[in-house]
Amino acid sequence: MTRTQEIRPDINDGIDRKVLAQLRARFLQVNGGRLDRAMQALSTRQQLVLRLLPLLFHVNHPLLPGYVSGTAPAGLSGFEPDEAILAEAIRLTRSFTYKPRRGNPPMPIHGLFLMGSLGTVAQAEQSDMDLWVCHDPLLPAAAVAELRRKCDLLEAWAATQGAEAHCFLVDPARFTLGDREDAQLTSDDCGTTQHYLLLDEFYRTAIWLGGRTPLWWLVPVYEEASYASYTQALLGKRFVRGEEVLDLGNLARIPPSEFIGAGMWQLFKGIESPYKSVLKLLLTEVYASEHPKVECLSLRFKQAVFAGRLDLDELDPYIVVYRRLEEYLTARGERERLELIRRCLYLKVNKKLSSPPRHRAKSWQRLLLERLTGEWNWSPRDLAMLDSRSQWKVRQVSAERRALVNELTYSYRFLSQFARTEQTGSQLNSRDLGVLGRRLYAAFERKAGKIEFINPGIAPDLAEDTLTLVNSPSPEAEGETQWALYNGSLNGQEWPDFAPLKRARELIELLAWCHRNGVIDSSTRLSLHPGSSDLTEFELSNLLSSLQQAIPLPLPTVSEDALLHAAEPATVLLLVNVGIDPLKAHSQLNVHMTTGRTDSLGYSGVRENLVLTLDQLSLNSWNELLVSRYDGPHALLDCLRDFLNSLPADGRRPNLRVRCFCRNRAAAIAQRVEELFSDALSHLGEQHQRYLLQVQQHYHVLELQPGQVSHAALGDLPALIEHLGEEQPDYSPLHLDRYALEGEDLALILPIGRPDCIQVFYRLDGQQAELSVLDEYNALWRQRLPYRDEQSLLTPLQRFLQSVLYRRNALLPLDSPLPPAALDVLYYEVLPAPPQRAKHLERRAPPQAPVSHPFYDVQAIVEPADNARVHVTLYCNHREFSELEYGHELFSAVARHILAQRREAERYPCYITDLDLSRILGDGHAQTIHYLRYKTELETALNSALQSA
Repeated sequence: MTRTQEIRPDINDGIDRKVLAQLRARFLQVNGGRLDRAMQALSTRQQLVLRLLPLLFHVNHPLLPGYVSGTAPAGLSGFEPDEAILAEAIRLTRSFTYKPRRGNPPMPIHGLFLMGSLGTVAQAEQSDMDLWVCHDPLLPAAAVAELRRKCDLLEAWAATQGAEAHCFLVDPARFTLGDREDAQLTSDDCGTTQHYLLLDEFYRTAIWLGGRTPLWWLVPVYEEASYASYTQALLGKRFVRGEEVLDLGNLARIPPSEFIGAGMWQLFKGIESPYKSVLKLLLTEVYASEHPKVECLSLRFKQAVFAGRLDLDELDPYIVVYRRLEEYLTARGERERLELIRRCLYLKVNKKLSSPPRHRAKSWQRLLLERLTGEWNWSPRDLAMLDSRSQWKVRQVSAERRALVNELTYSYRFLSQFARTEQTGSQLNSRDLGVLGRRLYAAFERKAGKIEFINPGIAPDLAEDTLTLVNSPSPEAEGETQWALYNGSLNGQEWPDFAPLKRARELIELLAWCHRNGVIDSSTRLSLHPGSSDLTEFELSNLLSSLQQAIPLPLPTVSEDALLHAAEPATVLLLVNVGIDPLKAHSQLNVHMTTGRTDSLGYSGVRENLVLTLDQLSLNSWNELLVSRYDGPHALLDCLRDFLNSLPADGRRPNLRVRCFCRNRAAAIAQRVEELFSDALSHLGEQHQRYLLQVQQHYHVLELQPGQVSHAALGDLPALIEHLGEEQPDYSPLHLDRYALEGEDLALILPIGRPDCIQVFYRLDGQQAELSVLDEYNALWRQRLPYRDEQSLLTPLQRFLQSVLYRRNALLPLDSPLPPAALDVLYYEVLPAPPQRAKHLERRAPPQAPVSHPFYDVQAIVEPADNARVHVTLYCNHREFSELEYGHELFSAVARHILAQRREAERYPCYITDLDLSRILGDGHAQTIHYLRYKTELETALNSALQSA
């Protein structure tokens, strides 16, 4: 270790200029050593770039790289090229001749510094050259623009030499105030929110290439808090000349908000590249845990130089970080975290110690890493494991992921707690922390149905050459099966002796996991043991292709805007009948069915449902891949309901794909399901809409209210009619699936419902007639009645509806600014008559009964009673019949009275012509269907009594 005498200058005793020169020389000694190390790892052409950069900023020459104009800022403070650099320039451009500047010309370029990994143990062939170009604060804007153009040209030239260079313009005066010209000052910088942490990194890592040296070098650590007065004394008393130094500020205090900003930035990057971020994340944690008395690493570095500890290995920026983290974690007894950062450092350095060096002589980086791993007591096996990271597969990656995710999650919790404790949770920080929390949640949180992503930047390729896919009985429950994936190509006798890479209850869950993690790619060979399933190699191949097409990898980074909103489906893939033959019995008998009824939900004469299972894969706006399985009698409707409920209210819709590869009728099944989803989706909106679907002999009514979609399963046609007769909160259109109620008159009636309208439909069937009504809210009422003629069929209903409308209108306020629209009553006949299928509707005029024509008036008043009962009072031509008088014999008494009024005591039906439900319905939602239902019940009781009287 290089060790010299410690220097402790005291401004009060007067500072010896020789001491300051000695200090500067020490920093330059370390700087020179780092620059030499940087050069060693560069190619000849890259070395040329680094050597020539100071000269190229010092002169303007039309034939040299970076030339913009003769007036572009040029001149590097205190720089004079040596013969070796001039020789390099002449080799580049033979006509170049260097002319030393005479007198005291302006030197607008105050300093050049190299940032990044160059000169460190982690320097690699692809390491960037991040160059800070510190210029005169008095440069006008036009000159700064020319300087920016010069930097762009130099970057382009460097690229032709195999060097990736990034030039960042720095105005020292503005920088000390936290105001940057370049929002980013390194290619790994998150912006303006980390001024002091960036300055800390600059002071301990930057390599000086030319120009003025940092004034900060000359301020002892114990004077950092008095930086302003100390530097003022140095300059004011001419211990240091102003044209020799560059002032970028001090590190006496770091605001706590910077730790939050730095931590959030590293966490954001760590989600995709955790190894690169863990070291910086943990350093941020160390700093934050010491706040407000933070001993940042740049101050340790400066103290070491002042103390004469100039060992380049121990002053290496990465080693300095590691030693600080080792000290912190050892003190806390956190052995697992310490092992993780050791792995991160080893992988960052990327020197494979388990293999011999490429050259006979070992590099200084390899020697340093060998010394470190020796301290850590790593075995050859440990080194071989890490060195084979490019070949890591599922098991190694899964184990490493746990440690990395634990570290990232811990860091997020630490940051959140720190923000609350220090009360630095400004609205911006709170929002950013919330977004970051969601980003971590989306990337790493486990939940039911979510496909876990196990390889966040751990290994380059998890694809396996050969795999075996097995369906076998599940140990969970008798009769159930499971799917498992094994390494290699195994036969039926071999696979039970091996541990699978992954198990899943359902095949698609397993295939989705393989796809999301890249375990299966286009070159993977799969051996299939389908077990009791009907899965074929053809279907398996197509399932994998569908996954690859629907969810191409890699997934794009989730935008912040997406994370500010709840996750919503972006791509949905529906896979129907995976591993199932819906016509298996026919396939086994080798029977090919021919039928005119080809609907996949009611196939053949026995109306078979061919949609038996659905597997839904949904990639949402947070890049979460979710898998749901639907089977059982209502699989299709449950899937459709959940899909519709998952959609956002603002009308955005996911990209939906439906695929089916089963043995029989696959294309037709997929097309039918896709049409159904598309139809239901087209009716999902703000208005309360319904959708009627028939599956086999059963009916399903979907309530299409966004976010509250539900479905009612109805076993037969009478159950459907009863359901459609339920009251509605408002007008509700009913849309029929293209195959629903095929051949039924309801298929013509139900789709034409209209708001603010009562529609009456009748169909004659010999001595009977089917009477149907759609009320103003599109509720259905239906009654089968004896038929004599249209007049006697329709007139009683017309009178009843007129009385209902009269009562409804009588309750409405006359002074309302927007009175409800008057309800029209429309009549239709369903044609043709049975036994032919109903084919069309014809509009009919209302029945015309003369006003003078007498009719028997039967009015009913229904009132609530105890225990959900009602009291009924009937008026026959204004004569009262009540339960108070007749009790349970009420309807018999009315029947006898009616028969007594008829000429020949005929027992033809009697109809209720007026009904009051005001005490039942109150002032609330009085819907026509309520009146029709009570009318039916009262007429049934009354006509039953007529037949018995």
